[in-house]
Amino acid sequence: MKPQIRSEYNGKGYVYAASASDIAKETGFDKIARLASNENPFEPSPAIRKAAQEALAYINRYPDPSSAKIREAIRRNIYDAPVVVSGSGMDGVIETVIRVVVAPGDKVAVAAPTFSVYGLAAKAASAEIVNIQSKEDFTIDVDAFIEGAKDAKLSFLCTPNNPTGTTVPAEDVKRILENISGFLFLDCAYIEFADEDYYQLLSYDNLIIGRTLSKVYGLAGLRIGYAFVPEWFVGPYMAGVTPFSLNCVSEAAGVAALENPECKDALVSHVRSWRKRFGEEIPFPVLPSGANFVLINTAPIKSDDAVKQLQKMGILVRSCSSFPGLGETYVRVSIGDDWENERFLEGVKKLC
Repeated sequence: MKPQIRSEYNGKGYVYAASASDIAKETGFDKIARLASNENPFEPSPAIRKAAQEALAYINRYPDPSSAKIREAIRRNIYDAPVVVSGSGMDGVIETVIRVVVAPGDKVAVAAPTFSVYGLAAKAASAEIVNIQSKEDFTIDVDAFIEGAKDAKLSFLCTPNNPTGTTVPAEDVKRILENISGFLFLDCAYIEFADEDYYQLLSYDNLIIGRTLSKVYGLAGLRIGYAFVPEWFVGPYMAGVTPFSLNCVSEAAGVAALENPECKDALVSHVRSWRKRFGEEIPFPVLPSGANFVLINTAPIKSDDAVKQLQKMGILVRSCSSFPGLGETYVRVSIGDDWENERFLEGVKKLC
């Protein structure tokens, strides 16, 4: 049966960070500093856990296919925008948009280096993928992006970008929207940690703003993604989305998180403070970041070697060697709990 597998899937898929439990077994550390996956390091609040527990009483029934409660909570607490759609994580929203918009052979433009799921999901749709390289400092080359994306059916731009942390000014996004013919998917998974916002651009008919509750709201394990879309796009999106893609426990916890923003505000302050310390104390070049992580250049040490050395110290960070266009000496480090960050700062100074 193997010859029947599509050639696109005989290679590598998404590259995951190493398992913290595996590293603990190898090193003997009771606790591993988990700084590889851009997660919120703090447990959900009692209100969120209570809402999720209460929703367990209804898991014998299918959830509301429209996810009306969480969509309304998003409108009340994030943007008072008329149109919100949801999905199983940001990945689910991305896959649905591609399913609805992209036909085999259509062009999909991606600003690189960036999150690999855009290319992987577009490849699944048999799209022609065009990677548009950023500038040497990893900021977006607006002119090059417009040129590469002007006739694309769909384009992806991540801001703040994963893994570089760079943020695209709203004026640059506006210029892109006005000079391309297809959709622009603006992935704003980390926007709460940045100083930029794109609410004023929602009137553009070719803009989709994707967001998530995985990061600042600390619900990565429940996979809650959503997007602001043009009103006319809701019908096609609902026709293409996987049925019941957001379960009832996720929706209940998500509503509770949105209605209790205190934890979110505390995390943003925590991240900004530690981002500053990382920039000051890491003995390698640190790129400016608008996200809950930083990218460091460990040259002349290869990133894979740096990651292995840090693992031996009970520290888990992400090698970025798998990100096309980034090179072999970049390591992404999430902002964790205080003890995790302190252990990392101690460990990174020992790299050799």
